[in-house]
Amino acid sequence: MIRGDFHVHTRYSDAIDTPEEMIRKAISLGFSTLGLTDHAYLDYENDWGMTRAGADAYFEEIQALKEKYRDQIEILCGIEQDYYSPDPTDRYDYVIGSVHSMEKDGRIWEVDHSLEGYKVTVEQGFGGDPYAMIEAYYENLAKVAEKIPTLTIIGHIDLVTKYQEVYPIFDEDHPRYLAAAEKAVRKLAESGALFEVNCGAMSRGYRTTPYPNPRWLKLIRELGGEVIITGDCHDMKFLSAGFEQALELVRSCGFTRIATLTGKGREYIEL
Repeated sequence: MIRGDFHVHTRYSDAIDTPEEMIRKAISLGFSTLGLTDHAYLDYENDWGMTRAGADAYFEEIQALKEKYRDQIEILCGIEQDYYSPDPTDRYDYVIGSVHSMEKDGRIWEVDHSLEGYKVTVEQGFGGDPYAMIEAYYENLAKVAEKIPTLTIIGHIDLVTKYQEVYPIFDEDHPRYLAAAEKAVRKLAESGALFEVNCGAMSRGYRTTPYPNPRWLKLIRELGGEVIITGDCHDMKFLSAGFEQALELVRSCGFTRIATLTGKGREYIEL
């Protein structure tokens, strides 16, 4: 049913495969469309975003690969634009807007890069209070649509739960978590951007289910939001991994269709 993925990384940012290797893998899986979305440039020290020169090279290579493989697969050149990414996004076919970190006391604290880094963020950045971290995360997330006018997809809205199965540091039924997340979801639903159902933490061994959890998916549906299933793939051997489970999840939450992307824009697949 799903013949495309629109959250895919390459070695231009923090994945292991070249764009062409990922494209060839997609063709072998029978994909009709593949969207590449490496991490945008960030002007603070990190080892997962592209440099500005790297972003230019990425864009140019994807344009060449679009032409090379145009008779076999449609290639879209996207970008995963972080909340703190300063560069414009107008040249890309579509944009995923994500939050991976928060600024506090003049320092950037990451929530996604590694489990050890996540622990440091909670303990040192937020004084051992995971709910303070959560509130800061969702405060940023709620403003993603305002910061990124070209926003197409809202990335992994409950990324702060990525390590919950291996490091359950907070209660997902806690009032502070619920209030912060619900406020952000309601605000983002006003944007009309797609919410992604993200399988990436499954392929990397941190979760056994996609995110977001059913609570937020049901709220998104009630608010009239639409969803798109993505792999957040960093290794071509996991391209399309978890999609069937994600389909069952969205069906169970009452969705009757999912979105997909083409060069002409958004389309829908009836479930």
